[in-house]
Amino acid sequence: MRLNRNRSTATDFRSRGFLVAWGPQVTASIGAALLIVGLAGCGRNQQITEHQRKEARHLVAEADFAMNLREWARAEGLLAKATSLAPDEGAYWTNLGSMRVRLGNKGGAKDAYLQALKAHAANASKDQTDPDPWLRQVYVLALLGRVNDGRALLEQIARQFPGNRQVRVFIETKQLDLILAEPGFKQAAL
Repeated sequence: MRLNRNRSTATDFRSRGFLVAWGPQVTASIGAALLIVGLAGCGRNQQITEHQRKEARHLVAEADFAMNLREWARAEGLLAKATSLAPDEGAYWTNLGSMRVRLGNKGGAKDAYLQALKAHAANASKDQTDPDPWLRQVYVLALLGRVNDGRALLEQIARQFPGNRQVRVFIETKQLDLILAEPGFKQAAL
């Protein structure tokens, strides 16, 4: 079948019954279907591409700008997009939880903090020589109100990294207690 150059492609498809209406509802439905199919991933873990990581970093930078302007809802939306692109970045989840606390969404904040904890734990298991993901777990546990669990994990970290200067300084200078006393921390904690 030859296409008539005088008619638009949409009109041609419509005349053949392929396209009845192409509006926002159809676009949203198709987008939702593609998102569901994409998230399902045929049961496999999808590898995060460098492009997705770069886009997530860009969204986080934009969220930081929104936070500086005290546009909490905008920052929360941007961070939610960033975590969907790079779900293994615990810091993104922690920031998302903090924004949700500011917006009064404690349930959503708890979910974000739990995802941060999961991401940091996964990063800790990948590199057994780096104490940073372990210390980040202590911070997130404190945000969740599980300070005793955080202290217990800190004791475990001290045993696991006995000669590590970063861990020794964190414990000797009582950084956890200093963090707990900070007003900004109190605002973000559950």
